[in-house]
Amino acid sequence: MVDSNPQNWQAADDYLAELLVGRDAALEAALTAQRDADMPEIEVAPVAGKLLNLLVRMSGARRVLEIGTLGGYSTIWMARAVGEGGRVVTIEAEAVNAAVARDSIDAAGVGERVDIRVGRAADVLPTLVGGFDLVFIDADKESNTVYLDWAAKLGHPGTVVILDNIGRDGEIVNDASTDTKVLGTREGLRMLAEDPRFDATALQTVGLKGWDGLAIALVV
Repeated sequence: MVDSNPQNWQAADDYLAELLVGRDAALEAALTAQRDADMPEIEVAPVAGKLLNLLVRMSGARRVLEIGTLGGYSTIWMARAVGEGGRVVTIEAEAVNAAVARDSIDAAGVGERVDIRVGRAADVLPTLVGGFDLVFIDADKESNTVYLDWAAKLGHPGTVVILDNIGRDGEIVNDASTDTKVLGTREGLRMLAEDPRFDATALQTVGLKGWDGLAIALVV
């Protein structure tokens, strides 16, 4: 029997990525550019990128909002999914990151589908026009409730909302935690449970990102 440990979680993730995702030159180039720019290696795993792509396609989303661009890896996955005439608006706080992402997104051939807004998401979100069909939240966890509130305001009944990184190595069940990321995650999950604008569930995951997970909600 294979032991359940981080090394084997990653090996299984690698196996699934090789089997179900495959190699992609544009996505790999985006990751290389991100590494070369000394940006943190906190992008979604390949299997999660494919999941985002499938969720956009399954929901028929044509307007996507992403909070947290980083190097553009997840942005490329979703921009491919919205199709010609579709649009991804993605918000990135750091101008240097946004510039790297812009180059990678353009090199991937989906630049005309992506609008990168540079600035703090809390400042940018009030300037956006609503009507988004899917919202992907992958930014500072301390602001999860702010981003979820705007996801509901800028969405519509039927909008899909994905909140990333909810596992926090299991610390979400630690009532004594003082980690601001854990506290922000707990507050976001509580909001999804109690706010009548959402109907939600969440899944724990293990793999390349360790003990992690995501919440998926519908705006109702």
